[in-house]
Amino acid sequence: MSDQARTWLGLEPTHNPYRWILPITQGICTGHRFLFGGCGLGAALAALEGTTGRPVVWATAQYLSYAPAGQVLDLDVVVAVEGRKTTQARVTGHVGGTEILTVNAALGGRDHPAEQRFPDMPSVHPAHVGPEREPFSDTDSLSNRLDQRWAVPVGQEPGKGSIRFGPGRTALWTHMPGLTDGSAAGLAVLGDFVPMGISVALDEPTMSNSLDNTLRVFAAEPSEWFLLDINIEGVARGFGHGFVHIWSESGALLAIGSQSAMVRRRPGDEWPPPRRTA
Repeated sequence: MSDQARTWLGLEPTHNPYRWILPITQGICTGHRFLFGGCGLGAALAALEGTTGRPVVWATAQYLSYAPAGQVLDLDVVVAVEGRKTTQARVTGHVGGTEILTVNAALGGRDHPAEQRFPDMPSVHPAHVGPEREPFSDTDSLSNRLDQRWAVPVGQEPGKGSIRFGPGRTALWTHMPGLTDGSAAGLAVLGDFVPMGISVALDEPTMSNSLDNTLRVFAAEPSEWFLLDINIEGVARGFGHGFVHIWSESGALLAIGSQSAMVRRRPGDEWPPPRRTA
């Protein structure tokens, strides 16, 4: 289990190795003072790895309710099947009698000589070059713990170019001080920015509530900055669907995330990202 993630999220063990607790502080919440979905999934993955002693391969969270700041999320681990190389397990997270999220996961590692990842990382300027993304909340929240910069394609002038890479596609550099180990828990936090990509794809201010968060992990690799290459496949019936490739600064594909989210118009907000006019 990642000690960095445990500290960064505030996850705590109990005397029961199958139960963990997560005090819901504002630093892991949205600006509306509810637990950020990716932080909930990240805590569940850290709990799973801590209980089983195996790394996450795949996990999916279904978000059922909201957990407000100031409460404590109990995370109960159930190991369904434990094989020689692979563990199948789940976590239920609840505040009191209210279930907040359910996570199903596979963990482990197998001996196989093949090691290849086929997608290519987008060709972008280094993280410190791109225009800064303004915090998505002016309150004490997760937003204030992140440094995010719009990724600008090579060949395009930084600061003036569009943040789009094509229809429905955008990219964002993210630095999480204190959480740079590339652990599954940290990648789960990064995987929850598909809803932001919906706003960019629609070219209008929206607010989206995640229904799920699925993460497929290749490997943990430390990186000061992570590139989120976000692709929105479409929006229909008030729901948006998309996925994100998460890259290290060195160009290694670390994980793939995917989400579906309820999409709502956010009236009265100004649209902050820079746009290309020519």
